[in-house]
Formats: sequence, structure tokens, C-alpha cells
Amino acid sequence: MKASRFRGIFERFGHVRSKEVDMAVMITAEVKGQTQQGYDGMLAVLGPVIRQAKGFILHAAHPVEDGWRVIELWESKADADQFFAKNVAPHLPPGIRPKRSVQTLHALVRPEPGAT
Repeated sequence: MKASRFRGIFERFGHVRSKEVDMAVMITAEVKGQTQQGYDGMLAVLGPVIRQAKGFILHAAHPVEDGWRVIELWESKADADQFFAKNVAPHLPPGIRPKRSVQTLHALVRPEPGAT
């Protein structure tokens, strides 16, 4: 299948961003020492806030051997950094400091509005 045909498929099923505009980013945070109880407590407070945050796309998390891994998609690094600085960092438990990494995404495919 030619690349142009793939692009048509992506456009039909969702939003495709090109390199001509600001690209979405994936933030991965390795949170050493975080517990499920600590994560659940943070999510209970921040879940409603993040859903309304400028540029927020997706949040997912899972336990890892020595803590938790959090993965978020944002419209821009600036949006992600602003949310983290204002809402996450001030509420972290003592000794818990996520190691954050940023990856600029090549493509982001979203469902059509109203799709289930």
C-alpha cells in the first residue's frame, strides 16, 4: 500500500498531524518509589483537573518493578510542562520525584468525533 493511501486511511479514522505544525508529545514518567495507593490518591485529585487541561489528550499508568510508569499525550511540551509544574509537582509526596522524558510524536491518530 502506498504512503498516500495510508494517509487517506488515517484521515478517515482520525486526526493526523503533519510535520508542518506543532507535533503532539508523549511524556513518560518513571516514578520510583510510588505505590498504588499514592498513585490512586494523586489521580483522585488530579483526574478531573487534567481532563480540563489545555492540550491534554490521554493519561495511562501501570506498576513497574520499583514504582509506577505514567504515560501522557499532550498537544505540546509546553502544555505538559505547565500542567506538571502547576498541578503535579506541588502535590508529590516527599521523596517522590518522577523522571520525565519527552518524545515528539510523528503521528497521532484519533477517533472521529462521536465515534465509540
